[in-house]
Order: sequence, then C-alpha cells, then structure tokens
Amino acid sequence: MKFLFLGDIVGKPGMSAVLQNTQRIREELDLDYVIANAENASDGSGLMPKQFERLIDGGIDGVTLGDHIFRRKEIIRTLEKSDRIVKPANYPDEASGRRWSLVKRGGRRPLAFVSIMGRVFMRPVDCPFKALDEVLAEIEPHTDHILVDVHAEATSDKQCIGRYLDGRVTAVLGTHTHVPTADTCILPSRTAFQCDVGMCGPYESIIGRDIERVTHTTRTAEPCHFHVATGDVRLCGAIVESDAEGRAVKIERFEQRVIVN
Repeated sequence: MKFLFLGDIVGKPGMSAVLQNTQRIREELDLDYVIANAENASDGSGLMPKQFERLIDGGIDGVTLGDHIFRRKEIIRTLEKSDRIVKPANYPDEASGRRWSLVKRGGRRPLAFVSIMGRVFMRPVDCPFKALDEVLAEIEPHTDHILVDVHAEATSDKQCIGRYLDGRVTAVLGTHTHVPTADTCILPSRTAFQCDVGMCGPYESIIGRDIERVTHTTRTAEPCHFHVATGDVRLCGAIVESDAEGRAVKIERFEQRVIVN
C-alpha cells in the first residue's frame, strides 16, 4: 500500500491547493489513498460541511481533526453521519463523531485512520494511550493498515505515542504545529514516524497567519484577528509505503510549492 497524509489544511489557500492538486498527485505518485487533516480549513480554524464535501469530491479519502474540531458547530451533523471523518479518539464518548474509520477503494486493501490528541500544552482530553488501545482492538478484525494522526504540541508527546504504537500500526504522523520536522524514520518494529508533517497553506506566514498581525499582538498584547496569509503556498505531508501485513517499508517527506487560483 502507498498513501499520502497531508498536514493541517489552513484557510482558503490550503483548501485551494488541495482541491486543485490532489487528483494530479494521486496519479503522478500512484497513491492508493490520501488522508488529510482539515481542522484549520475554515478561515484558519474549524471545518464547514461544504468544505468537507469538496475535499471528498476532490480526491481526499478521509479527514482527521484536532482541537479545533467544534470551532464551527455546523460540522457536528457531518461528524454524526459521515464515515469519512473522525474526531480525536480520546475526546469524550459523548462528543459527536467516530473514533476511527476505514476507507477502501476498488480492490485495494482497506486503510484505517485515527486521530488522537496529545496532552502536553493542550486542552484537557482523555488518556491517549488508553483510547488507542481500545481503538486498535476494534480495528484489528478489519485491517492491518493503520494511520494514526497525532495532533499534539510537544514533540515529546508525539514521540511517546509513536514508540508506544511501534509495531502496532503502519504510521504515526504528527500535526498541529504546522512546521515540518526533520525526523522522518521507520521505527525499530516497522512503524513509519514523523513528529509533524507540516501544513497545507501559506508558508510566508507565522504558522499560516498574517505575519504583521501575529507579531503586533505578540509584542503589544493588543488583540486582533489573525488573518490567514496568502504567500508561498505549499502542500506538505508524508508518503508511506507498507507491505501486505501493514508494516512500513518506506516513508518520505512530501512538499510541493503550488500556485493557486
């Protein structure tokens, strides 16, 4: 199996980049699946139902979310009805959404995808390790190919989860900080890992937002709206290849500068 995981889609530039290029990338790289984190798609925070539908229609097989999951309350109905989108698995059971989902295209082996939230410097959530144990037990009868999106602030948090899952899932790939890390590797028991795959959006920015506005607020403490930036739009993620048993055999960083309309 060969799949691409795209990091946080940020605002209109990120949405446009993904929608205008996903089908081309699928064909050029001969990908079985494309999964994307889309929790920042709506003006940099949250995801709207129409945006979700456009992503699915545009070639994205599944969508993960993180701490901005409910920033747009309209997405709740989508979380309740669609099997192409997941909430963080360590959110409360009462929260709308699936803890994991499964995608299958044609005669390909199915791919399960999961989102999990870290706890260091993040809002309070349930134990990620316990949640992952429960979810993996549910997935086990369905497939050996499993992608876990670790949505977390601290690299130590992501590394702990990666090591905990080594040999149990195909890939543990991080999101949330929007900055690609240079630690792409295959762990000893054949799980692909990267602390953060980066974002799909404008890199002439401060993690996707207008530089002047973020700098002004940081320097003065005067609040202002952080507009999504527009310059140097890139698609970033990771490409993972696995064997028939779901063990990673290759991982490489993915990055493309694109021009969006």
